Amino acid sequence: MKRELIAQRTPKSPIAEVFRTLRTNIQFMNSKKSLKTLLVTSTMPGEGKSWVAANLAITFAQAGKKVLIIDADMRKGRQHTMFNVENRLGLSNFLSGIDEMGRNENLDVLKYVKATEIQNLYLIPAGNVPPNPSELLASEITINMIEKLKEVFDFIIFDGTPSLLVTDALIISRLVDSTVIVTEHNSTKKDNLEKVKKDIENVGGQIVGIILNKIPVNAKKYMSTYYYSSTNKPVEAKGNTSNRMRGNDYSEKEKNTRKSDYVFEKDENISSEKTQAIIDELNKYLKK
Repeated sequence: MKRELIAQRTPKSPIAEVFRTLRTNIQFMNSKKSLKTLLVTSTMPGEGKSWVAANLAITFAQAGKKVLIIDADMRKGRQHTMFNVENRLGLSNFLSGIDEMGRNENLDVLKYVKATEIQNLYLIPAGNVPPNPSELLASEITINMIEKLKEVFDFIIFDGTPSLLVTDALIISRLVDSTVIVTEHNSTKKDNLEKVKKDIENVGGQIVGIILNKIPVNAKKYMSTYYYSSTNKPVEAKGNTSNRMRGNDYSEKEKNTRKSDYVFEKDENISSEKTQAIIDELNKYLKK
């Protein structure tokens, strides 16, 4: 099992506890309505969305829910590597009706569901890279797929694409109950975050909150001060992670970023007061 699956490998760690808090906040926020589908997206690659999606799914499975992760990043999907699941057939094959050999496939979505090593947790990998991911997701087949899967699973998490670069995640945000945006300390740009939020809202998506990821905190302070968010504020998923996926498909746009545009200065020492200020600043975008 990959080291990235912290909620399963070290369930008593502070980071695993943060994910359980995030799970509880999501459940409480939607206690009066049935939330069964959630999209996890980000602004740019490397902010930790796939890591967050995987560990959040694990905490729901640990709570006794029958959980499905759908790797909806058909361009650079990586859930299959984290869960050590074969990627030979996946979401792209189902939506296109074509297997890896170019043959027509039977459109039974349950055929593409693969069990993981974790009890109650299942995965539909991204599958072969198609030439038209956005068009596949925009089809009626996607709507029917979600409705069928909701009959089988208690909770479904979509690991989407970075929303600033391609429209795949925006399409999914219209079809799911809620969306969370993963941001990275010292990397996510304020303008990018604001644009992604507005784009999701403009297509009719609902944003449940944002996750502030990769805040550097020393171990002693981390044990005593990691932040529990209320349901309408960002949640920190602190600590250095190994999933810095800087995809080549997105590298040209990433080259255009400037240090002056970052949410935080790179040499800034973080403190509990500054962390709270950061969270308050990010939260402004969700209240506009």
